[in-house]
Amino acid sequence: MRRYFAAGVEGVSKAMNLGNLLRIAHAFEASFFFTVNAHIRLADAQSDTSRAQGQIPYYAFPAIADFRLPTGCELIGVEIAEDAVELPRFRHPLRAAYVFGGERTSLSSEMLARCTHVVKIPTRFSINVGMAGAIVLYDRLITLGGYARPISRLKPSSEVPPRHVWGAPLVRKRALP
Repeated sequence: MRRYFAAGVEGVSKAMNLGNLLRIAHAFEASFFFTVNAHIRLADAQSDTSRAQGQIPYYAFPAIADFRLPTGCELIGVEIAEDAVELPRFRHPLRAAYVFGGERTSLSSEMLARCTHVVKIPTRFSINVGMAGAIVLYDRLITLGGYARPISRLKPSSEVPPRHVWGAPLVRKRALP
């Protein structure tokens, strides 16, 4: 089964954020990029310094009713929501499209209803959509890209270590030959 992923944004209104997210998707080798109900044109996204437009397919859907994904592709909403799974606990599907909300709004209820999964980045408050894209796509790379995470060699112990007591320095005498 071939792995692929896409990234996109719903309701984006700032050209800088659109360009940043597109550039990040391109850097992580997204198969395609999409917008839904965008309030700006991709041509205005000057922050896409990698010139991703023309190098990866781009789909602009005017409304949610027009939004389509390939068969078997799971839609993952990235949103601060009460019932969302925290990103470090999330298992990325092999074929996925990640959708982010615009700057001033969250993902719409219609978009959330289409999502197979909703994940959140465990931060104290909302972050920039480009930064959120970088974090989510990096997490995908690390977990699905064959980068093994180190496993601690320490075994959990039920023993309580002895309490440390301060005292005079220990002096060890060497045995004389």
